[in-house]
Amino acid sequence: MLIDSHCHLDSTDLDASLDEILANMRQYGVSHALSVSVLMENFSKLRALAEAHPNIYATVGVHPDYADVCDPSVEELVALAAHPKVVGIGETGLDYFRLKGDLEWQRERFRRHIRAARQTAKPLIIHTRDAAADTLRIMAEENAAEVGGIMHCFTENLDAANQALAMNFHISFSGIVTFKNAHQVKEVARAVPLERLLVETDAPFLAPAPHRGKPNQPAYVKHVAEEIARLRNISLEEVAQHTTRNFFKLFNLEDLGCGMS
Repeated sequence: MLIDSHCHLDSTDLDASLDEILANMRQYGVSHALSVSVLMENFSKLRALAEAHPNIYATVGVHPDYADVCDPSVEELVALAAHPKVVGIGETGLDYFRLKGDLEWQRERFRRHIRAARQTAKPLIIHTRDAAADTLRIMAEENAAEVGGIMHCFTENLDAANQALAMNFHISFSGIVTFKNAHQVKEVARAVPLERLLVETDAPFLAPAPHRGKPNQPAYVKHVAEEIARLRNISLEEVAQHTTRNFFKLFNLEDLGCGMS
């Protein structure tokens, strides 16, 4: 049994129906998926999706790439996170790749998400791109270690991974780990302790080999797990066992077996 710890099932870029996506998950042995919020404008749709399917969970938050969108307060995030199928806060963090200039608003948004996570005692889902130093600094300043969470789609170096691990975070690998030239990501995937490892798709983005360049979906997290097993010279079953246990423990969820709808 595998779990996709980060996808976007509310995305209009998915080229398959939800019924097809769920069927493919069953076929590939992927029992659950966490569908991660990026815009408050889409949150009600995302929450309804999680309500309708016992094996789908949701988060609440605003991605750092979006500037002129609804930007919730700490109190608003806390209220929305009270829903039983909303298990985390995010996607949040910093992105200095897509956006330039004065990004203090991005850092302040990140701080609000961390404060909401601490109030709700729910894990953070953190995105960082070309911003590792500031991301880790703000995590430390806001005591993100109190709740921990996931460094999603990890592409930083081993030193950054170790700093995040020291703050009670898990490291999650996407389809990038299957790319031939992703040497740094592969190095980190070999080194992260198994008890802090997660796998994800970030669907519909970043499809792994052999589906690279096509729309991604949660079923393909199996290819991510297979590559990590190869890199670590362990079985796929061992990767699946650890990453599934890690997911349920992190989000304080009961392992309900397959839970497939």
